[in-house]
Amino acid sequence: MRPRLLERYRSEVVAKLSQEFGYKNSMQVPRLEKIVVNVGVGAATQNSKLLEKATEELGAITGQKPLVRKARKSIANFKLRQGQNIGAMVTLRGDRMWEFLDRLVSVALPRVRDFKGVSPKAFDGRGNYTLGIREQIIFPEVDYDAVEKITGLNVTVCTSARSDAEGKALLAHLGMPFRA
Repeated sequence: MRPRLLERYRSEVVAKLSQEFGYKNSMQVPRLEKIVVNVGVGAATQNSKLLEKATEELGAITGQKPLVRKARKSIANFKLRQGQNIGAMVTLRGDRMWEFLDRLVSVALPRVRDFKGVSPKAFDGRGNYTLGIREQIIFPEVDYDAVEKITGLNVTVCTSARSDAEGKALLAHLGMPFRA
């Protein structure tokens, strides 16, 4: 079974973007390449159980086992040692990527308090978009009562777009609610 958002991309979005930007070939149309979800747990230096719980929640949110990330260098002010576990990340591709983006746009973001849309300024100049989420509890996969500590996460959507305008148009047609 194909993801709902992928079907929409193929049937509607490709035609709209081709018309909007004047692409002659359907392979020129920007597409999603991957989505990277990061969780940084700074308090894991004192309590390693927090990182385990955050990793478990990230796995539930994305449907994929997270990779535990280690500190690159020691920073005395943060009581951080090189090689110490400090965060977790997941790289989503294929069907999981489309399913995650669909859940993010249609279920999770509308659950944010006082939500007015995501910032249209978070593009990197090459069509990739990064979104910061303050609370992991906006995802329905996370059990609210079992959460020990509220952690934020970064979601980076990598596209094959060559400019921010193309990337923004792609995400807007896929349903990303940009602020006006």
